[in-house]
Amino acid sequence: MPALKIAIQMDPMEAVDVNADTTFDLALEALNRGHEIWIYQPDTLRLENARVSARTKKVATLTRAQGNHITWAGEEDVSLHDMDILLIRQDPPFHMGYITACHILEHLMQDVLVLNNPKEIRNAPEKLFVTEFPDLHPPTLITSDEQAIRRFRDEHEDIILKPLYGNGGAGVFRVRPDDQNFSSLLEMFPLAYPEPVIAQAYLKDVRAGDKRIILIDGEPVGVINRVPSEKEVRSNMHVGGVATAIEMSDRDREICARIGPELSARGLVLVGIDVIGEWLTEINVTSPTGIQEVRKFGGADISKLFWDWVEQE
Repeated sequence: MPALKIAIQMDPMEAVDVNADTTFDLALEALNRGHEIWIYQPDTLRLENARVSARTKKVATLTRAQGNHITWAGEEDVSLHDMDILLIRQDPPFHMGYITACHILEHLMQDVLVLNNPKEIRNAPEKLFVTEFPDLHPPTLITSDEQAIRRFRDEHEDIILKPLYGNGGAGVFRVRPDDQNFSSLLEMFPLAYPEPVIAQAYLKDVRAGDKRIILIDGEPVGVINRVPSEKEVRSNMHVGGVATAIEMSDRDREICARIGPELSARGLVLVGIDVIGEWLTEINVTSPTGIQEVRKFGGADISKLFWDWVEQE
């Protein structure tokens, strides 16, 4: 097919891990297919007279040679309306800057295929979106009310506390029934985060792993398990979680069948969900990761599947 002009909004490509980063893998596959790629950081995004532009760098080459993995064909100011595809791939935190960028990118929607749909990214924060499926997620409380959090802890005893818009496992605490730091944590959270916190019943099944399931246009295409280290409650791989192969269970398929049509209807094309035991804990729509790990353990090449879908669209 003719070469597509692709813009990627992301954190600096120079800093990525070429053997783990999902955005790098997507970009490499696109470049290998003969498409053209421009990369920009969200702080160069501009909206002027209803037109969206950014200061970009055009990619010349990408390789898996860490540290020398990218060369540039030049830097230029471009109208993003001239692109065919725009990928929103910068990492959270999901703050007002992120939300503002989504508002700006919404002005492109008549001219450019923007993935994921910026309006729906804005309306579907990972830890809030999951609450639209109350029978699929564990007991959950979202609030800034200290008394409500104490009641929730009294009811469930062993709980997880984490910032509502956090990412990468930052600020995640397990609070056991006899934890003497509970009151200090309740004092700390409002100082560190202006938003409510999320409290969830602790799921013992996390010791067996936290599944990341990748969906494309609402259909599951790959799964990987992330097992926390013995000294960690968090399964995130950058804090010591170990990726292992795993198959999808009947419950996993049930969860995907339930949420898949909603993802597709919203234009949330590339999504990663987190499942612990029987429970859906997050729906990641901003910049989901895990596709390289899926392939390393014999699963599908999700980058190929993703661009197959895009080219058909």
